[in-house]
Amino acid sequence: MKRSDFPPDFTWGTATSAYQIEGAVQEDGRGPSIWDTFSRTPGKTPGGETGDLACEHYHRYREDIALMKELGVNAYRFSVAWPRILPEGRGAPNPKGLDFYDRLVDALLTQGITPWLTLYHWDLPQALEDQGGWPARETAYAFAEYADLLSRHLGDRVRHWITLNEPWCSAHLGYLTGVHAPGKRDLSLAVRASHHLLLAHGLAVPLIRRNAPGAHVGITLNLAPGHPASPDPADVAAAQRFDGFQNRWYLDPLFGFGYPLDLLELYGKVTPPVEVGDLEIIATPTDFLGINYYTRAVVRNSPLGPYRFETVTAGQEHTAMNWEVYPEGLLELLRRLSREYRPRAIYITENGAAYPDAIGADGEVHDPGRTRYLERHLTQSLAALQEGAPLKGYFVWSLLDNFEWAEGYSKRFGLVYVDFATQTRRLKASGRWFRRFLREAVARP
Repeated sequence: MKRSDFPPDFTWGTATSAYQIEGAVQEDGRGPSIWDTFSRTPGKTPGGETGDLACEHYHRYREDIALMKELGVNAYRFSVAWPRILPEGRGAPNPKGLDFYDRLVDALLTQGITPWLTLYHWDLPQALEDQGGWPARETAYAFAEYADLLSRHLGDRVRHWITLNEPWCSAHLGYLTGVHAPGKRDLSLAVRASHHLLLAHGLAVPLIRRNAPGAHVGITLNLAPGHPASPDPADVAAAQRFDGFQNRWYLDPLFGFGYPLDLLELYGKVTPPVEVGDLEIIATPTDFLGINYYTRAVVRNSPLGPYRFETVTAGQEHTAMNWEVYPEGLLELLRRLSREYRPRAIYITENGAAYPDAIGADGEVHDPGRTRYLERHLTQSLAALQEGAPLKGYFVWSLLDNFEWAEGYSKRFGLVYVDFATQTRRLKASGRWFRRFLREAVARP
């Protein structure tokens, strides 16, 4: 498996998100987000760690772009902090916030790196959460206003737009299990939030297209194959429920099939607040589907919880997140998407692994597990391409070690090691491997 095995125009990138790397949460007019509030709530993160400093990317973005240039990527996926642009979630924009992203985009373009902009990666302005958050329909309209503003401002330079990152996480981890911001635990809130997130996406797509003619617009979902823990029919049915909960609840409405009937039956009286025209808005055609893939789920039947399933540990190799290393699941997923949903294009917008990295006696960070992980997943990506999947690009998660949400700074996903005390960056062995892979000359006929 070599770079030259992939098409010459294949997109190669790394990815980050605003709250995880920017820091500067109280600088230049940025308002508070739900993650500022959540991470400062005792017991929500290890030792009360927050994204207040993170990787100080707000001040070190030129250094980080130089690292991207050194790696040889041709694209960079980043998110914009909504509260940095609109501190109250709506209203007059913050000029200093817009100026930061102007400088970031211009610096990327100067280095020949294509910006891929994600509008929302979980940092909802706290002011909007105080007014009901994603369970409130009005938040979808606020997001559309934000998408309109930002695409008018950056649409002359940014040609690749992702509306939402992983709405499943925003809805279910934020409003059902409570392990992510805003920390609510209510199935009805989670279902309402999931619908309004999808509605927000559908409202934003035509606005971005209008403001940035010729731009490519899509959404990113975190998807995972669900495998039954045993041949028992109860476990097989549980795996189907998992698939509905994790995958089909988002894929089906986005591709015009509406919400899955088996999940609606499972929820009973807890139904998404669909109004006339909502499903048509949600199914607005997109130019690509972004997928974030990390592992599969092995599922068995359980009487507990609204979905009546539980995931079990499987396999022999696991990352620091205790996620099974299962690259075959990526090929399975790409095959299924190509067959059942037929997106115009697919981009792997996140793929990577956390390991307990440390600086060795030789001053280097040796992380062979991550190198193997990336190589094996790229091999599966290539197999999907060769079978005809419309796969157009691959982004490693992540460029930098960063604030890993509810895990604080304890989990390191980066190709670049960050000493959070000094903010020193150091390319890991996996980063050097990826650099060698990308520098290989693309064969021409």
